[in-house]
Order: sequence, then structure tokens, then C-alpha cells
Amino acid sequence: QVLTLSLLMYPVLRGFALQLHSAFTGSYIPGTLSIAFISCLNQQIAKDIARAIMDKKLAAYVNILPKSLALYFWKGELEESTEILLLVQTRTSKISELSNYVRSIHPFEIPEIISLPIDQGNPLYLKWIEESVPQD
Repeated sequence: QVLTLSLLMYPVLRGFALQLHSAFTGSYIPGTLSIAFISCLNQQIAKDIARAIMDKKLAAYVNILPKSLALYFWKGELEESTEILLLVQTRTSKISELSNYVRSIHPFEIPEIISLPIDQGNPLYLKWIEESVPQD
């Protein structure tokens, strides 16, 4: 029983140990920050959504990438359009709130909002992201 409990507690204890290590050493814990990808219909919508995200302090940084060609299936038909892509750098803990907020203001019926955890990067830059986005 003790062994089973120990194995079940391992992820929790490991996470706690990593947080303590990070607090004492100032090092980054992989996955605590994420980059979200959000597609937009045009430049103005992209700027409006980016500004709204920043106003709510849901991100430290938003890149607005120029037009790209998108191919996708929608309601059984192959569609082609141009889109603007937002790259949103934020805390992983904010992804759910970010997604909910963007869905509430985005004109697409089903907007693309996906994210990937940041594994590594410039430690000073990652620290800046952490300092720029309030914790939960």
C-alpha cells in the first residue's frame, strides 16, 4: 500500500519539488508557459483581438503574422482562404481563460485556438513573460 501511494503521489511531489527548485534557483519549469495560435479573418480583427487579449492581461506578447493561405474542410467542403495568425505568449494556466475569452469575441463560429507548451528558451525572456502575466 505504501508503494502504491508513493507511486500515485510521485507526479504531485515531483511538481512541488520543481516549483521549489524554480523558486530558489530562478530557473524555468518547462511547460509553465505556452504559445497559443489564433487565426483571424483579416488584419483589423487580428489587431482588435490582440489588443483585447493584452488589455485583459492574458498575454505578455502577441505577434500578428501576415496573411497566409489556409486550406481546410468546413461542412464537408474543401475551403480556401487567407488568414492572419496571432502567436500569443502566456502562462499555461491562462490558456483556458484565454480560449474562453477569445471565443466570446471572435467572429468565427469555431475559431482556431490551440496551444503548445514552451519547453525551453532564453531564461531572461521567459522570466519576463512570467512577470508580465499575472498568476491565477
